[in-house]
Amino acid sequence: MKNGIQRKIAVVLAGAAITLTGACDAGQPAADGIVTITVNGLPPSTDPLNRANFQADLKTFQAQHRDIRIIAHEGFMDPQTFAAKLAGGQLEDVFYVYFTDTQSVIAKHQASDITSELAGIPAVKDIKPQLMKVFSDSAGKVYGLPSANYSLGLIYNRMLFSKAGLDPNKPPTSWADVRADAKRISALGGGVNGYGDYSKSNTGGWHFTAELYSVGGELAVQQGGVWKAAFNNDRGRQVLQQLHDMRFTDNSMGERQLLQYADLLQAMAAGKLGMYVGSADNIPTIVDQYKGTYTNYGLGSIPGGQATLGGGDGYMFKAGLSPAQIKAGLAWLSFKTVNPDRIASDNQKAAAKGRPVGLPEPNIWTGASERKLLDATKKYATVPTQNFAPFVAGNATVTLRLEPPDAQQVYAVLDTAMQKVLTDPNADITQLLNTAETQVNQILATVK
Repeated sequence: MKNGIQRKIAVVLAGAAITLTGACDAGQPAADGIVTITVNGLPPSTDPLNRANFQADLKTFQAQHRDIRIIAHEGFMDPQTFAAKLAGGQLEDVFYVYFTDTQSVIAKHQASDITSELAGIPAVKDIKPQLMKVFSDSAGKVYGLPSANYSLGLIYNRMLFSKAGLDPNKPPTSWADVRADAKRISALGGGVNGYGDYSKSNTGGWHFTAELYSVGGELAVQQGGVWKAAFNNDRGRQVLQQLHDMRFTDNSMGERQLLQYADLLQAMAAGKLGMYVGSADNIPTIVDQYKGTYTNYGLGSIPGGQATLGGGDGYMFKAGLSPAQIKAGLAWLSFKTVNPDRIASDNQKAAAKGRPVGLPEPNIWTGASERKLLDATKKYATVPTQNFAPFVAGNATVTLRLEPPDAQQVYAVLDTAMQKVLTDPNADITQLLNTAETQVNQILATVK
């Protein structure tokens, strides 16, 4: 899925763009030497603060790079249309991508090799090697750069915990405790649900995978160089049975199901949801878009604690770009997203504007660049960092696992199993897993 650091399903909005400097067709150097590239990531007008920040960054960049013209398009990506738009050449020159899609893009030769141009970007040496591998082929050639990564934990409502007689500083660390705490929170009444989960638009399969990892399961494994589904077993049944029992035996998840990304954030902001699996970037969205309050929310480590699903996002370069276009795109990314020298100043500016600083997220950096991040985060924190201490402590020991191959297609299959166990009291979990296994194996058979 997304992350960016902010875990979202971001839709590309057609027809909206910002263009600064010179006049020439996109992708064609002008007579005066200006190179034009298209990029995405411009926040929509419904997100005025982040849009204004993006516009200010773009203006500053263009003032420093008079030989580059940036045409910025709204939005990030829509998983439902990404592959078709990429194959049809409809994406930007520098386009946003989830970690789950990079290897497919590389295998299909839909991205430009940028390896020879990376020498001019010194910060690249401090990017975590495992994240650079996400954007590289087996020969070590690089086709993009990460911008953010994330891991999942347990977001919970501290006020509801207190009202239910639970300790808001001690979120549950096992799924048995999640179930018990959800029952107590649901008993508050007034439309409050103790726990929520997704089952639509690929988010159900995403969460099934995260919960499977948390109890020590595998979504897929390689056997003789071929990927195979690995969830049709006791651990897969454990995940679905727990959700089914919470929904129909405990009645702690509410009758409204078929939920997707924004639904749980809205319920949390409204004070109607006790817990759900999510990442730290959800919290500012809950506050900014849905009028929540930072002090009301906590973040714990993933229940089960065997492993946590991590992922992220970055930018790749469309196939067929010229060296000049690649250099222009790298200049933009090294200014906007892959720039450790901006960390302290960005945090200081964010703190001065009352923006959230101090949320506990994994980052793309190692070495001196990571130290810049940690020091700046501590210095300029504006959120109650003690509320997230359980997540920080848990993540110090839990294993981070990336998403499976062809994740979006796999997640779409597993949505069906999640939907069934949350809407049908007579759901046959064994049959659901059998069917999903067959379908997922068909998808994985094409993975190279």
